[in-house]
Amino acid sequence: MGKQRATQRKNAAMLDSDDTESVSSDNNMMKSAAVEDVQCDKESVLDESLDALFVKRGSLRVKALADIVEAFNTSLPHKFVEKKCATLLHQCLNSVKRGSAKETALASHAIGLLALTAGEGEKSQEILEESVTPIFEALRSRSEVSKIVSLLEGLAVSAFVGGIEPEETEKCMQIVWQVVHPKLGPNVVATKPSPGVITAVVSAWSFLLTTMDGWILDPKSWQESVSYFSSLLEKDDRSVRIAAGEALALIYERGHLEKFCGSSKGDGISSRNVTHIQGLRSKVLNQVRDLSAEAGGKGSIKKDLNTQRNTFRDILEFLEYGHTPETSVKIGGESLTTTTWSQLIQLNYIKGFLGGGFIKHMQENEFLHEVFSIAPKKKSLSGAVHVSEAEKRMYRSPNSIMNKARTQFLNKQRMIRDMNNGHLASVMDEE
Repeated sequence: MGKQRATQRKNAAMLDSDDTESVSSDNNMMKSAAVEDVQCDKESVLDESLDALFVKRGSLRVKALADIVEAFNTSLPHKFVEKKCATLLHQCLNSVKRGSAKETALASHAIGLLALTAGEGEKSQEILEESVTPIFEALRSRSEVSKIVSLLEGLAVSAFVGGIEPEETEKCMQIVWQVVHPKLGPNVVATKPSPGVITAVVSAWSFLLTTMDGWILDPKSWQESVSYFSSLLEKDDRSVRIAAGEALALIYERGHLEKFCGSSKGDGISSRNVTHIQGLRSKVLNQVRDLSAEAGGKGSIKKDLNTQRNTFRDILEFLEYGHTPETSVKIGGESLTTTTWSQLIQLNYIKGFLGGGFIKHMQENEFLHEVFSIAPKKKSLSGAVHVSEAEKRMYRSPNSIMNKARTQFLNKQRMIRDMNNGHLASVMDEE
């Protein structure tokens, strides 16, 4: 009798074990099916939204573009991009050319998301090539701030992903620059850009500069940039000040101050130019010091004031001692740490562009993994977290953009320290 009960208990345990494994397997299959269903639903929404971009009614196109932006923010529809990238791009460009301000803003944002999802390669290069002229023409028209900001962001992100050749990126930087420094004809009256537009221009320009070797840039195009950024530090708008301060920090970090003050590498540096650069540097340093300790004025927002103080304290620490601020963000269980102004500017710009889609893209977008040299841990259907060795090798590759920027930064540290000690002229001679 005892043996019979023991046998029954053993059989029951085996059945329970089989049932548990079966339930676990069923749960995994259900999760997999659910994921596929969600992906199919999003593909279906994108197909319907793309069809809606062909209709004549503007409000329907605006709704469709809003749905497309939402879909690209909450997922990375690679299959859709693979099949219908060109069609979506051309319809978005049609909206940029002929749509209302709201439609244009959504369309340009969608173009940037399309490039970011496509990643580095032929598709993103085509997106940039096709988008430059329509966006440039749209920027030349007098428009609402939100439209201009979205156009600038769409162009900057597209160039960041698809601008393989330096000339392509610099062309986009020049387009961005012309929004606040337009080339005026005899019958064209200059309009004063709003603080929101100035902030967007400086931020987009700085974002693209992070991908460039300063010596490649045309010195004639940027001779007045440092002086202009210095003048922006005196503006009333704190967002303008912060953007200009970060742009100056980036220029100093790259060690190309003379490049942006009217001297190219092959021209040599005259004593007059050295005096000019030293004077400008001293002026910027005093401005940064004042802004890092500014007292709150009447009607000032405390949060904005604290942000300004903290930013300019970091900039002051960098200009005086060469110390860059370190920031850390958790992405999929991994820490993304920035240690240069270049990295910080890139991270903040991508974060601002993606908004609520930032975490999703940082977890799953391989292009961003390569840019920021991270390998977020992935969850399997069973909930287990793993990172493959291949991924680790890939994302730690010394060929990543950020590692290159880091190397360039370290190579310029000695020059920056010498500049801080008043030995700028001797450093220029060595270069």
